Amino acid sequence: MFRRKMSAQRRRVNVHPNDEPESDDSGILNEGILLLVFESMKWDLQVLCLTASVNRKLRAIAKRLLWRKLCVFRAPCMVAALANGAPNGRIGGGWDALAKLMFFCSGCDSTRHFMVSRAIPGHFTRASRFSKTSGRSFLAKKCRGDLLFVSDPCEHPMGDKEDDLGIFRGVFRGFMRSKTRACLIRRQVPFDERVRCPYCGTRVWSMTAARLVPKSAARRLGSGDRRLEYFVCVNGHLHGACWLVPLSSDEEVCDDREEDVDGDDDDVNEDHGGYDEVDGDACSHQTVTNGSTSSLTEDVFGGGPIDLLLNL
Repeated sequence: MFRRKMSAQRRRVNVHPNDEPESDDSGILNEGILLLVFESMKWDLQVLCLTASVNRKLRAIAKRLLWRKLCVFRAPCMVAALANGAPNGRIGGGWDALAKLMFFCSGCDSTRHFMVSRAIPGHFTRASRFSKTSGRSFLAKKCRGDLLFVSDPCEHPMGDKEDDLGIFRGVFRGFMRSKTRACLIRRQVPFDERVRCPYCGTRVWSMTAARLVPKSAARRLGSGDRRLEYFVCVNGHLHGACWLVPLSSDEEVCDDREEDVDGDDDDVNEDHGGYDEVDGDACSHQTVTNGSTSSLTEDVFGGGPIDLLLNL
């Protein structure tokens, strides 16, 4: 009886004698191979979303390495500024949150200070431009030393009897050490009880409730005074919405590359706009040799499915 049991155990153990346990460094889990594959595909957003959703190990590799590489490839100017020239380091909220912010419009629901007739769901954006010149318009005068990138508003028609809704987003550099955060803490501004950051899930401050929305923000967006609201989370991600003033045929949209002429501003455009553009249709890079970010634009591929971006 004992011999029969031992023989059966040997057969079970040796059913596939040539099989070897999979190594974490083999095949698709090899980080070097993954980097070569995504570099050859110019960091395709859709493929990276799909890869990160396959299993827990690939999701961990994407969170630790791949999302950072995608951000650096898609917006090197903005990433270099946000990371203080050290793009291999950490960034507030993680690189996956920054990647989501680059490509995802957060949508809009009614809030205490901003009412909409219907909710706008979040969605993937085919093209976005982020500007630090625009970002200065969102900073209170005492906080102008902070660095903030803000996108052009994503426009949403709301009906014949309503103005178009603009939804925008942005990100601070080094928010934990920023003057904006210090001002919020000093004023003991409470977190909003209902809203969470759509990019990293953390708690947010309403800049409207904090009375830190400068008039220059409305002018930069093409909106009216007190017709906007935006939030900033503990990781420095910004999101908000505004009502866009209709433009007549002889009016021009404010260009982020123009000098800031706000009466409240005490500084001038020091770099002619320094902006990064993320585009869903083309990919072209201008070479910067002197370290300046003033002339660099990024037109990058999009195509990521909404449900996967929501799970970043």
